[in-house]
Amino acid sequence: MSPSPKNPGLINWLLILILGVVWGGAFMSVRLSLDGFGPWSVAAWRTGLGGITLAIIGAALGQGIHKIPTMRAWIFAIIIGAGAVALPFAMLSWGQQFIPSAFAGVAMGAVPLLVLPMVYLFSKDEDIGPRRVLGMLLGFVGLFILVGPGAAASTGHENEWLGRLACLAAAGCYASGTVITRRAPKMPPIAFATASLLVAAVILIPIAAITEGWPDSFPTKPTAALFYAAMFPTALAAVIRVRVITTAGSLFMSLTSYQVPVWSVILGMSFMGETLPPQLFIALAIILAGIGLSQSRALMATIKR
Repeated sequence: MSPSPKNPGLINWLLILILGVVWGGAFMSVRLSLDGFGPWSVAAWRTGLGGITLAIIGAALGQGIHKIPTMRAWIFAIIIGAGAVALPFAMLSWGQQFIPSAFAGVAMGAVPLLVLPMVYLFSKDEDIGPRRVLGMLLGFVGLFILVGPGAAASTGHENEWLGRLACLAAAGCYASGTVITRRAPKMPPIAFATASLLVAAVILIPIAAITEGWPDSFPTKPTAALFYAAMFPTALAAVIRVRVITTAGSLFMSLTSYQVPVWSVILGMSFMGETLPPQLFIALAIILAGIGLSQSRALMATIKR
């Protein structure tokens, strides 16, 4: 049986677990990258290197961007690259200068809730019901318990409210991009991901060049972290994201947003010596309960298979 929003299948469950770990590590790698490069440069190099890597891999596997079949498909790739990659990267880079990082985590956790009304309007085959809505809300409660206590803290910066709006707008971009990807014409996932990353790079590289210039040096640790961010949270994640959305749906994909802060905390504790929050296990239990509730039928269908 082919995967669908009602029955995502075991492979898609494994893929969103992998995606949660990979994106959870993105916070750590970007944080280390910023020790040697400016925020615009990090965003530009991530998308540029990620896009070039996927272009090479896609060409070798017969999924190069020449496999994007029609102008309509290209329009979707351009919209995703500009609106769901470049724009949220830019808004997060700008907004996080003025706000607590915890607020950015809560904003990203709101993506599944923002996806719900969009799916109801534009992707009716994904079958929204009370069970899924309650599950999404429960997951957000768990995420807020994990990172929310610091989200309301004030930095005192005059642009703080604009920074908060920018992060919420970035979450809206991610939510919109998820639903738009679901409606895109059928095309090879590597080709779609490659095109969207290259479009984002074409937008971000000039901005980085104008605002920050060419890097003066390439220090070892930040450069290695930047390459990791480009290869895994950007390139690999883009392919997985397209595959999951097109086969299992926008709502299923949005569950990754609840995993990311958890993995971020765990990886930060494991590799950067950060303190384990005492509320982690309570928050994790609530998040898992929310995912289980929202996907109970899909889980049962997967187990029966």
